[in-house]
Amino acid sequence: MARIVLVHGIAQEQKSADTLEAEWLPSLAGGVRTAGYPEVADRLWRDGPGEARMAFYGDVFAKADQQGSADELDDEAFAAALAGEWLARAAESGDVLAQRELAGQLGEQQGVRAAMRPVLNALVRVKPFARFGVAFAERVIVKALRQVTLYLTDDEIRERAQARVAELIGPETEVIIGHSLGSVVAYEAAHRLDRPLPLLVTLGSPLGLRTVVYERTRPQPPHVPGNVRRWVNLADRDDLVAARPDLTALFPGADGVLESGYTVDNGAKPHEATFYLTKAAVGAAVGSQPGGPKT
Repeated sequence: MARIVLVHGIAQEQKSADTLEAEWLPSLAGGVRTAGYPEVADRLWRDGPGEARMAFYGDVFAKADQQGSADELDDEAFAAALAGEWLARAAESGDVLAQRELAGQLGEQQGVRAAMRPVLNALVRVKPFARFGVAFAERVIVKALRQVTLYLTDDEIRERAQARVAELIGPETEVIIGHSLGSVVAYEAAHRLDRPLPLLVTLGSPLGLRTVVYERTRPQPPHVPGNVRRWVNLADRDDLVAARPDLTALFPGADGVLESGYTVDNGAKPHEATFYLTKAAVGAAVGSQPGGPKT
């Protein structure tokens, strides 16, 4: 059980709860300290980890990923739609290459398999993927598409991931923080609670990818979890995964609960979890919780 439950994103299957806590907690403590809550920051990290725990579910993907080659996605139609929506997000943000791809060759492809390759080829040439090189970027994109697809279409994987979160939630839990796919896991976990949750934080969230993620979340139709008292959502402007920085129009019940549309600058790594965690907006939300400061 933990006061703060952390939920990671994709491509973490070679790590563990312990290694991810060692990565996340100094950054979260730094954000809390920057926001003006040094005692809370010390309790999170300098006094020894204890209040926050990582809900690790990366290993549930390991066996699934071994069943096929890296580019054999379980649901090609879903993956192609997700890649296409990422590309559309880049075009909306002003990327000329993405705009040209959407207006040109992508519309001429026939069939899902034919459409998948040009979408990936376009994605690996636009920000933020281009800076890493085509070969590396394509591996990252395929891994992301595969794991998001698996979580949203495979009930066994979804339930195993949810179980990892649930086992850390107890009467003392006040905060759930989810990054990337983990924000979807955290959002769905919050819906399953039978008691109030003071704070839900989502970082770099794909919940705004309307045609491929939003419409597959549970329960449907999507809405603010009834037991969540405050929901803070942050997005970097260059984070393609966070397709809609402002989620308020998509989630009924947002008034007075959902604080979305925050924009932060994570520099060269717009989707990096630890860069999100260092932001004062995260630190202020976590540090101001009733159980945060010492009494």
